Amino acid sequence: MRRVMIYFTASKLLIKMAETPMFTSREKLRINRNILVLGFAFMVQFTAFHGAANLQSSVNSDEGAGTFTLAAIYFSLILSNILLPAVVIKWLGCKWTVALSFIAYMPFIAAQFHPKLYTLVPAGMMVGFGGGPLWCAKCTYLSVVAEPYAKLSGVSVEVLVVRFFGLFFMFYQMAQIWGNLISSSILSSSLGEESYSNMTSLLKSLPINDSLPLIDVGASCGVNFCSGSASHENANLEPPSPLKIQVIAGVYLACMASAVLLVAFGVDSLTRYTAGRKTTCTGKSGLRLLAVTLRQLRHKYQLLLLPVIGYIGAEQAFMAADFTQAFVGCAYGISNIGYVMICFGVFNAIAASFAGAIVKVTGRFPVMVTALLLNLCLLSALLVWRPDPQQWLIFYALAAVWGTADAVWLVQVNALSGILFPGDEEAAYSNFRLWEATGSDFSYATAPYLCVKTRLMVLLGLLLVGFTGYSTIELMEYRAKKAHHLERNFELVEDKNEQ
Repeated sequence: MRRVMIYFTASKLLIKMAETPMFTSREKLRINRNILVLGFAFMVQFTAFHGAANLQSSVNSDEGAGTFTLAAIYFSLILSNILLPAVVIKWLGCKWTVALSFIAYMPFIAAQFHPKLYTLVPAGMMVGFGGGPLWCAKCTYLSVVAEPYAKLSGVSVEVLVVRFFGLFFMFYQMAQIWGNLISSSILSSSLGEESYSNMTSLLKSLPINDSLPLIDVGASCGVNFCSGSASHENANLEPPSPLKIQVIAGVYLACMASAVLLVAFGVDSLTRYTAGRKTTCTGKSGLRLLAVTLRQLRHKYQLLLLPVIGYIGAEQAFMAADFTQAFVGCAYGISNIGYVMICFGVFNAIAASFAGAIVKVTGRFPVMVTALLLNLCLLSALLVWRPDPQQWLIFYALAAVWGTADAVWLVQVNALSGILFPGDEEAAYSNFRLWEATGSDFSYATAPYLCVKTRLMVLLGLLLVGFTGYSTIELMEYRAKKAHHLERNFELVEDKNEQ
């Protein structure tokens, strides 16, 4: 009997060893290659998506089609984050979930060939439904491959996960640069403008009435801009030639197709590293995740964080829709939107990289106060400044300040969500995604109906309420730590007296 038990135990051990792949030291190079290819594929994919999204409110302004499309993206993203990731990943696996989600973004670009409300909005919904599984699959893939790499390198899994995510986001942040560079280069060219050039030369041959006043763009742009207004005399708001839009869409479609091929042929399936794992996605799904997310709202800290989370989503939407259209497009020209957004992306990436290091030195609250002051100065400047194309440097300065402040809010509030709720991180981050997307969705949906001045005032109020809620959390934490410290000192004194 004992021999049988030994034989049975040995058989189980052999089966387990057979199921667990034995990796050599070269496997580290393979894992690094997978991460680099995955990051590069995301960069190529979002080069196309960010480049197209930043132009929507300016290029597809008829009937508010562009902003309604962006609202549709974030509305479907809310549903997608809750209902789809675990189901899709369990069915397809992480690698093919990423590839299929990339394909779901392609109709959004294809709709630019015939940009109407009935083509753009359904295509935007597909982007949102693909976005939920895409980001969950990416996070799962990077987390899982860190485990075998840790066994081979001797470095802890936690350190490797941070390192892999940092490498990934280095590629992802660069997408903002390349996507806007492509769009602005094409929009600045003379492609499809031969007839316009002929008309210009004809007008130059005609006598000019010097008494005609120049158009004051500041009177209709910036804080005075209303997207619902039927007439905008500014020629900067005239959509570019259809040929330019079609060329941009063609380049972006090629980028997305390349990203799909990169993942399909350049990334290993995660099953190579999941032997012995019960599942490749450990997150909750469907109504269970929704219930946990809503139950988290019973926590007072979570309720106090909601306004600042909503502000993050709203300010990002204002930047992508209102700033690009009402300020840059209206006063500086649609062809320059991409160049200004490149400046935003560069400072956003730099600030995100340095924010964590600065917090280690100064603490979180001074950094958050700095972000508050930057945003207050920024919103105040937008309320009083009359945009002038001759003051082109100011457009880039505003974008740089906005990118810096946005990075601080995004990084620090994300981190705070994990710090305040140990053991409930999934519910905390689910709430962050939910209310950030809600803030963006509300901002995009109301853009065609509210003038920029009204939207800036709403944004300013939300900022102040959000920072008040955050400051209340910091004050409550400070009092709790102080009370604990006094209680601890009292216990020590009491013990000493007893001795």
